[in-house]
Amino acid sequence: MKNSIWYIVAGGALGALGALLVYFGNPGNMGICAACFLRDTAGALGLHRAGVVQYVRPEIIGLILGGFIASTLWTREFRATSGEAPFIKFFLGIFAMIGCLVFLGCPWRAFLRLGGGDMTAISGLAGLIIGVLCGFLLKKRGYRLSGSVQVSGAIGVLPAIIGILMLLALIYGLKFGENGALFTSTKGPGSQHAPILISLALAMIVGAFMHKSKFCSVGAFGKAFGGDFSMFWGVVSVIVFASVVNLALGQYKFGFEAQPIAHTDYLWSFLGMALAGVCFSLSEGCPGKHLVQMGAGNLSSAVFVLGMTTGAAFAHNFSLASSGKGITEFAPYAVGLGFIFALYVGVFNRRAA
Repeated sequence: MKNSIWYIVAGGALGALGALLVYFGNPGNMGICAACFLRDTAGALGLHRAGVVQYVRPEIIGLILGGFIASTLWTREFRATSGEAPFIKFFLGIFAMIGCLVFLGCPWRAFLRLGGGDMTAISGLAGLIIGVLCGFLLKKRGYRLSGSVQVSGAIGVLPAIIGILMLLALIYGLKFGENGALFTSTKGPGSQHAPILISLALAMIVGAFMHKSKFCSVGAFGKAFGGDFSMFWGVVSVIVFASVVNLALGQYKFGFEAQPIAHTDYLWSFLGMALAGVCFSLSEGCPGKHLVQMGAGNLSSAVFVLGMTTGAAFAHNFSLASSGKGITEFAPYAVGLGFIFALYVGVFNRRAA
């Protein structure tokens, strides 16, 4: 149990502060969702035209800066690296995001939805577990990404610098001529957000604990399949702490119907998160972990996050993202294509004999 303490702390921070961010104004059961918030940020930059989900989410910036500050001042583990398989990571990011937006959330949001009483998330969680299991089996058969190489520290800090510039653009307004350069929703989920500094500060705390613990929701299930359940306690911690805080704040709503930003197409919730799970597993981490690793100098994670951001643009520009009414008619084709890509990569990208 001693090895699980930091996982429990990190999970507890995510669960409690995620619920608190809903209290301060974020959408229901979406205190910190890496996929949804990358989607909103992509919309703010004009990469998609869905007007109800456009806002530069400070939580994304906070996770990056939390990883940066923790890796430089706390653990002293900052190391600027770049991966050797950017094409694979980029497309895994695209299909992971498509799977998440079919389900309506990343692994973190699946846990937070359960912590808010949303039982529709069970199908997504089941899909995530099966997806990670597929990735685990592919790794046992020899799959691996190419190794990483060290790069200049001045290059490794670029994600943190870009995050700070994005934050300044959000706070002060980025304008070219008479027009604002950032789009901001006036209705829908994108219009629901906590105050900027609260969002930033709480996400930085989560990012710092995630870096210190090395907690990863996908890694928790992967380790469990190998017989190590230490990280799994972090998953339990997210759900428990979110439940307690939601109950204390009167935000807990148990059931399957009329849950915030969720649908009841259970089969496609399962398959969407199964696709996301296998993509996360093959990319060595969930989106929250990749955002934190970006701040710690991992540019390979930055490529995956850029892939997810591109996937968000595709999902909304080509009507692949679900809504509270359910999935779209085109989503099944995209999910099927994603499975083909992920399995192709998993089978043919093996270690040399």
